[in-house]
Amino acid sequence: MVSYDAEVILIGAGPVGIEVAGVLHRAGVDYIHLEAGQIGQTLMAWPRNTQFFSSPEWVALSGIPIQTASQGMITGEEYLAYMRAVVETLGLRIHTYQQVTRLEQLKPGFRVTTQSRRGQDVYQARYVILAQGDMSLPNELAVPGEDLPHVTHLFNDPHQYFQQRLLIVGGRNSALEAALRCWRAGAKVSMSYRGPEFDKNTVISRLHLEIQLLILSGQIQFYPQTQVKEITPEYTVLKDLQGDSTAVRQVASDFVYLATGFKPDQSLFTQAGCTFQPPNNAPSLNPETMETSVPGLYAAGTATAGNQNRYRVYIATCHNHGTKILRAIRPDLARTYGYELDNWVGNTPSRDYPVHPEELE
Repeated sequence: MVSYDAEVILIGAGPVGIEVAGVLHRAGVDYIHLEAGQIGQTLMAWPRNTQFFSSPEWVALSGIPIQTASQGMITGEEYLAYMRAVVETLGLRIHTYQQVTRLEQLKPGFRVTTQSRRGQDVYQARYVILAQGDMSLPNELAVPGEDLPHVTHLFNDPHQYFQQRLLIVGGRNSALEAALRCWRAGAKVSMSYRGPEFDKNTVISRLHLEIQLLILSGQIQFYPQTQVKEITPEYTVLKDLQGDSTAVRQVASDFVYLATGFKPDQSLFTQAGCTFQPPNNAPSLNPETMETSVPGLYAAGTATAGNQNRYRVYIATCHNHGTKILRAIRPDLARTYGYELDNWVGNTPSRDYPVHPEELE
């Protein structure tokens, strides 16, 4: 007979993790919520005043609306404040700064080992929900010089690039937004992209227009169909992909921002024995219940997506994950609350509307 500390252990306190916690809390499920850093840890790494690409309606949590003074897009700082308000409003208890180091099957149930400042803790539960997101590790280029101190995969405050030569590698929204902000902050910006041009179908139209105008006017130097071959303290070597595989050019760069995206840390899925599916190496799961190939192990949020080359899974498409999991593990409670469950996720019901990205393509 296995003795459990709680019925559920929830790992990860990003937006979807908090929303799942809200569902469990409101339903009266006994759970333990663990987070390696602070709530919204990934958002804390955003540079100041970075705006969400999604509208406030899409990223609202637990039926609690987001109000902004400008009625515009919310910034990272504003969203962190909003998340704190959601946690306090719902009375959620989260064990922050408690890194999960091991996830083991007990059959039935799971054992979770954590490491914190006070030492090691061990918890046991019947179910585990993994909601740790998909931006744990950068997509590295594996080129010489990538580990130099002036090279980063995280976009920092634009102010540090004032009157510096900044090379940005990448061609998605994050790369284009960083280029615009740093150019406005007085940086000498150049961009390298493996494609012949930025894809207007996958980047925000405003960013695409502004970048194109700055490139055409010579304000930003653009190196299309190039790939980083080496980074040195003074310049970056770009390989020409247009035909001559031996052709290279040296671009003077005081700083290099590799906007190559991120990938999830899937070690906990692996430790538990979960299988993965191509093409994104996403954890195998039942989309109706969010249960993985390991009985009792569930996934929520962008942790379900694997390596996203094109973002189709994000906060707005994950609001029903918590209610699906509750219906799977506690159908009795799901029947008790019925349609009320749908009011526990997403925006306030009066201003909520579904997001179906495939309909916009």
